[in-house]
Amino acid sequence: MSSRAHSALTPRGRAAVAVSRLATWASRVSGRGSGGMIGGLVALKLDPGLMSQLAAGRRTVLVTGTNGKSTTTRMVASALSTVAPVASNANGDNMDAGIVSALGADRRAPLAAIEVDELHTPAVAENTHPEAIVLLNLSRDQLDRVGEINSIERRLRAGVAAQPQATVVANCDDVMITSVAFDNPSVVWVAAGNAWAGDSVSCPRTGEPISRTVDETGAVHWQAKGTLPDGRRFARPEPDWWVTEDAIHGPDGFTAPMRLAIPGRANRGNAAQAVAAAVAMGADPAAAVRAVEVVDDVAGRYSTVDVDGRAAHLLLAKNPAGWQEALGMIDTSADGLVIAVNGQVADGVDLSWLWDVRFESFEGVSVYASGERAADLSVRLSYAGVEHRLEPDPLTAIRRCPPGRVEVLANYTAFRDLGRAIAARKEQQR
Repeated sequence: MSSRAHSALTPRGRAAVAVSRLATWASRVSGRGSGGMIGGLVALKLDPGLMSQLAAGRRTVLVTGTNGKSTTTRMVASALSTVAPVASNANGDNMDAGIVSALGADRRAPLAAIEVDELHTPAVAENTHPEAIVLLNLSRDQLDRVGEINSIERRLRAGVAAQPQATVVANCDDVMITSVAFDNPSVVWVAAGNAWAGDSVSCPRTGEPISRTVDETGAVHWQAKGTLPDGRRFARPEPDWWVTEDAIHGPDGFTAPMRLAIPGRANRGNAAQAVAAAVAMGADPAAAVRAVEVVDDVAGRYSTVDVDGRAAHLLLAKNPAGWQEALGMIDTSADGLVIAVNGQVADGVDLSWLWDVRFESFEGVSVYASGERAADLSVRLSYAGVEHRLEPDPLTAIRRCPPGRVEVLANYTAFRDLGRAIAARKEQQR
């Protein structure tokens, strides 16, 4: 694989990779960040065709969707590592520059597990010719950046249709994802769950209402009223893979216990899709399950850090569906809860989505509204009947919680900035 990967680069491509590594190194030693984005941006300026060169000769799986991309990609990489070395954008840099940096940083790995922003998936797929595409879920995200959900579904559907060689690993519980994958010649359907149904009340292809029923096992079955223009019935496909409370089930009668190191119902679905993708690319099912079980930290998410005697458990959420899942992971017996919200470009400056999240009462827990948009959050919590205090700085908010366990739920830049603040404080205390 090594010779194939190196021979695929043009002289300009080799120069671009070298300069990219220098830019990444400079970013890291100067303390400006991991360097994943700047290295890729510099490389693409020098050679806009670098991604296809770096992907040549690799077997690649792309992971996309609104929520769970980083976690699922980490699980896919872990599962595929049972087959061969894997290149992956582990820090979640999921646009062109980050992907180029990840591929350039590990040119010898014969496999690649790449997280991709849903808007960028068609172009990245065109450059990487993936062997598998994992489709997690689609729901309303940052409207000021991403746009309306049905338009995203149509763009993603067209991008997947342009890759007929790819096995599509799709969440059959998600109406939008099912529409994206419905016409693909090779689909592995996974019952990965979908607790957020607010953006799929109608068929994305016909506009007809979606009805839902629950069977005796608790599985939710959905179907659209009427048929598609070609006469086909649009309904939840029968899954090839599914999970129960403590196990995973797959084709040919495969069943194995599955006990994850990270919390949440959604992550059990993510794990099932990761296993299904790895198996589609040649992994042994049992080995793939064991590999996803050990994933316990995804770029700091789900980790617990000490902050002045408080064990701060860090969770990340970015949009209504993600916040609803994350709220379900919060331990309400904790001594404190810090909810931090920023409104920067990477978060989406429009925070009207806060009113879509069903904030519950946290009786007996010391709650702080924090982040740059703490005042907006405070108004929302007040209307939800949640007693809380206002403290814009998340690190200070954690320190003001009672000693013990503190749950911390933050959106993207609030999570990032808190991580930097904790790291800087630890450095000062040395």
